[in-house]
Amino acid sequence: MNQISMPPHMDVVMARGTVFRLAAAMLDYPLAETQQAIEQGRLAQALNAAMQTLGEAPWPRLPASPDLSQLEVGYMSTFAHGRRGKPRVPLVASGYDTLLAGDTPGNFMLNVQAFYTHFGLKAATDDEGHIDEPDHLVTMLEFCALLCHLEEQASLNRRDASPYQRALRDFMARYLLPLLNTLRARLAGEGGQELDASLAYLIQRLPDWAAGQQHRLENQVGPCPAPGAGRNTASAEPQNMWD
Repeated sequence: MNQISMPPHMDVVMARGTVFRLAAAMLDYPLAETQQAIEQGRLAQALNAAMQTLGEAPWPRLPASPDLSQLEVGYMSTFAHGRRGKPRVPLVASGYDTLLAGDTPGNFMLNVQAFYTHFGLKAATDDEGHIDEPDHLVTMLEFCALLCHLEEQASLNRRDASPYQRALRDFMARYLLPLLNTLRARLAGEGGQELDASLAYLIQRLPDWAAGQQHRLENQVGPCPAPGAGRNTASAEPQNMWD
């Protein structure tokens, strides 16, 4: 039986998608399965394997929250509750005026949503919490994981994968990286001692890792266009810049 040979870069694409997917699972609202995977070291093991494939420093196994209740308490006190009912460290980009850069929250959300719509995604219609928020970090990470999957499928089927590489390059530069850097700075300022050590480490490390992956993509498909160059806006027809 003839085996289908994988393109030489495919292990990098798969590892990149694994980090995005696992980061999204860890930063989503805590589930019993998440707590168990952290406690048993399975998440750290999977992340470490992906990081090794990408040529990154090892991913450590850190002390875990003793149970789901403690994991929830740390998550909620950091990302959901805070001063006057506002989260101390919001996981949504629209929670930070600096990220809006003078734009209205509605227009900012439409620009983020334009990426999802271009690839056939739409907001959830059921009561699924933050999944309905295009600018939520978990939603952004899941979208990046999807782009990695689409790139993988295109390469395996001998199709042009560059549209997905360019889309990921641009989405990371415009939205994901600014949010990750802002989250890291806010968490450092707020303390977040109650937060599970693995989640705190993830917030601290993701910005530099993502910046490295974005730079790698620029080396493959060219630099990210300047702001406004071919960018989808609420007042303009979406341009097929990734086709």
